[in-house]
Amino acid sequence: MPGYIGIILCILFAFAGRNALAEGSAYIVLGENGAQVARYITAEASCPLIRIDGRETRMNVRARPASLPGRSGKPSVFPLLTCEMELPENAVHVTVGNEMLPLKPKLVKRIVVIGDTGCRLKKGDHAYQACNDKRQYPFARIAAEAASWKPDLVLHVGDLLYRENPCPSGHPECQGSPWGYGWDAWNADFFIPGEALLKAAPWVLVRGNHESCSRAGQGWWLMMDPRPLESGRDCNDAADDDMGDYSDPYAVPLGDGAQLIVMDTSSSPEHAVSAASIGWIKFKRMHERLAELVKQASYNMVANHQPILGLSTSEDGRVFPGNQGIQSVFGALDPKFLPAGVNLLLSGHVHAWQQVSFSSPHPTQFIAGFSGTMEDTTPLPDPIDVAPASGAVVEHLSSWFGGFGYMTLERKGAANWEARVWDVNGKLRNTCAIDGSHSVCDQAHIE
Repeated sequence: MPGYIGIILCILFAFAGRNALAEGSAYIVLGENGAQVARYITAEASCPLIRIDGRETRMNVRARPASLPGRSGKPSVFPLLTCEMELPENAVHVTVGNEMLPLKPKLVKRIVVIGDTGCRLKKGDHAYQACNDKRQYPFARIAAEAASWKPDLVLHVGDLLYRENPCPSGHPECQGSPWGYGWDAWNADFFIPGEALLKAAPWVLVRGNHESCSRAGQGWWLMMDPRPLESGRDCNDAADDDMGDYSDPYAVPLGDGAQLIVMDTSSSPEHAVSAASIGWIKFKRMHERLAELVKQASYNMVANHQPILGLSTSEDGRVFPGNQGIQSVFGALDPKFLPAGVNLLLSGHVHAWQQVSFSSPHPTQFIAGFSGTMEDTTPLPDPIDVAPASGAVVEHLSSWFGGFGYMTLERKGAANWEARVWDVNGKLRNTCAIDGSHSVCDQAHIE
């Protein structure tokens, strides 16, 4: 029997290897204090050499090929070698093979923001997106358009993998799609369609609820999270989920007094968190750490997956406030929810684009969960009688439900940025001026 299992694994590894990321492709993820970590995923037996300012060294092994116990019942097969190397802070020229890696400039002026990019295959919701149709699953087109804008940095606000269940018969638009939480699904949902943007700039990655331990958390820790891979927080054992599902916030400097703080709220429920739960303890620690980090900069962007101060709709037109799990803990610690010094919130989760600015002392909220996953198509009503959070008074609101695209942020001053909303064809759909903690857009609703 062991020999039989070994043969099966060899076949699986060989098949997945043929669908691997193109040889020579590498990417950079940004971690704590802006540390640049070069990653490379390969079917080769050893990690490649990396040349840093003329000096060659071999990349380190982050994870070896493995078939991991699947949290959904299906094994999560990762047949490739994941390699990495943290780059020196002053690195100027970095290559792997013949490929020059894009490095973060000290002054970041141009940021692409995308979110919720995977192709949705979910049996429980009877949701089977047309993964084989680039019009109905346009992440590759969006990535190429966004790459042509030549960003200094890419921010993904979470939910990278959506191919959770097999495409059933009778749905030719998604037939043959890989599914589950192994490499084949990750490759189809993220690495292949996102390749142009992976080559264009370094990435800041926010963990979404689709990357929680009970879902695609194994792949998240193997390939995406910038921090070291450690036993116990690798999502391989459900008994360790209290470690694997929570991470402390960290900051990425953007230069000229600005920074981007990343929060892992992937395991936040939609309902209030019990004060006796591990979630309460972890989110309380997160709020405390956030309060410490904002003191490092004069302008603070905070990126997490579930909108704290945004709005969402159901198919029958009901309107819901921001994430109740996060609000229940953060609101108990601060009536404004966020520590003083937070200026701008960037989130996904809602499959639409949205901007909210307040006359009350709350940071402005942007949502960019519209970059590939089946969209939310029910627009916000006018007027809206639901506040994003208790005490939050909406002053300006813009939204786009039912369209795919991406957002860009361009620096205009120390505390001033211009947000632009682009559709899948690269057409400009809205422009927003961000001044400190406030924002206002040209259009209230995008048609």
